[in-house]
Amino acid sequence: MSKETVKSAERIVQYILVRSDLFTKLKWPKGAVMAQACHASNAVLHMFRDDTHVKEYLSDVDNMTTVILGGESESALLELQTRLQGVIDHKLWIEQPEGIVTALATKPYPKSIVAPYFTPFKTLK
Repeated sequence: MSKETVKSAERIVQYILVRSDLFTKLKWPKGAVMAQACHASNAVLHMFRDDTHVKEYLSDVDNMTTVILGGESESALLELQTRLQGVIDHKLWIEQPEGIVTALATKPYPKSIVAPYFTPFKTLK
């Protein structure tokens, strides 16, 4: 089965991985970290706005499913980005002008396709 062949009723989800050390080590305010997740999400939705899964995800805005997880450090996000390249469309958000890697958001996909890449991570707290 190809990555695009899934059950028609399967839920479309977006995954966002945020650096949890932005809270713990760098002492960023919660709002600033939430903004990083929003930036990554908005960017990837815009980048892939013509994609079938994105259109389906956005077709019912009151019932979107987004999973926000925490990665321990910049290296966790960069390692995930390496695993996703060429397989799962995504956007690595780098906050400017500081050049700090803060979040990674996937394009919305059927859950069975994207979820396995995120099993090592826990819900952001």
